[in-house]
Amino acid sequence: MTENSSSSYAAAGVDTAAGDLAVELMKSAVSATHGPNVLGGVGGFAGLFDVSFLKSYTRPLLATSTDGVGTKVAIAQALDKHDTIGQDLVGMVVDDIVVVGAKPLFMTDYIACGKVVPARIADIVAGIARGCAATGTALVGGETAEHPGLLGPDDYDVAGAATGVVEADAQLGPHLVTEGDVVIAMESSGIHSNGFSLVRHILVNNKIGYTDRLDDLGGIVGEVLLEPTRLYTTPLLNLLSAQPGAVHALSHVTGGGIAANLARVLPLGSWVEVERSTWSPPSVFRVLSDLAGSTLESAEGTWNLGIGMIAIVAADSADATIAALTVDGIPSWEVGRVSMSVQDLSGFEQGAKGVNGGAVRLNGRYGN
Repeated sequence: MTENSSSSYAAAGVDTAAGDLAVELMKSAVSATHGPNVLGGVGGFAGLFDVSFLKSYTRPLLATSTDGVGTKVAIAQALDKHDTIGQDLVGMVVDDIVVVGAKPLFMTDYIACGKVVPARIADIVAGIARGCAATGTALVGGETAEHPGLLGPDDYDVAGAATGVVEADAQLGPHLVTEGDVVIAMESSGIHSNGFSLVRHILVNNKIGYTDRLDDLGGIVGEVLLEPTRLYTTPLLNLLSAQPGAVHALSHVTGGGIAANLARVLPLGSWVEVERSTWSPPSVFRVLSDLAGSTLESAEGTWNLGIGMIAIVAADSADATIAALTVDGIPSWEVGRVSMSVQDLSGFEQGAKGVNGGAVRLNGRYGN
């Protein structure tokens, strides 16, 4: 039976030649993330990573994380702009690993699409590779799967997984957090990759398109919304190396917002009041809230509102931590302190995502 017959893979909508071309186009970007620990190059059935260096660890713990970027991909598809969504993926995956104090080692990606357009796939992977290079993570493999009939020709979704390592006695978490620790916020670059279903809902209800210009938003709607997720891994690893013992816990502010994610890394019985007056949420959040006819407070369980990562540090290290992060390109500031005293916790969020942790409440009014 010939390749052009009705029973061929091409007739079913899968173009293997396009897939091969996509791999060729992405090869140089992927290879640029490889150091001496990566074996075999691009295209193998499995990525190989030499971990002989772990012999120098006393008790190495492997840390792993997997995630996607949600419906933010719909905006990339609408604008036909695909070179930033990869950084979002790296941020969602790799910045979860550094939360426990781990250094990321390697990452793999998965792209499902209705039709392989080689240049589009290469753009997505190039963005992933840039994010991996910025965080010291090797991109050791991936998969692009064509799903005709399930996804439209211009539809795709992305996901990834990464692995890192931390020495057991250097692991960060609630077990280190104590009375008087300072809670330090790190500025986000915008919405990052959570809450885009709400964003899209607001825009549809207001009949606003991604190519429309909103001066209050600062430009073309879709371009503003595609601002890539800020990457915190390298500045945080620098901080952990320069100030050992100063950082007790980290929290990546993703789905669930500030309070829920901070509560996950607090010990049971502790609580924090995060003072809203210490920062002013960026205009993207204010404009969207105004369009929705709601308040910023009502979006606290959905968006990061300007805080992408949180550090809980020893009180005597707070000033040095803020200074180091700011020098490393991450504007940071104190938003509260940890307390272990008895407190009426009604109105506080206590734990999240199955973690029975501490309690957090956002207090006061946002800065102007």
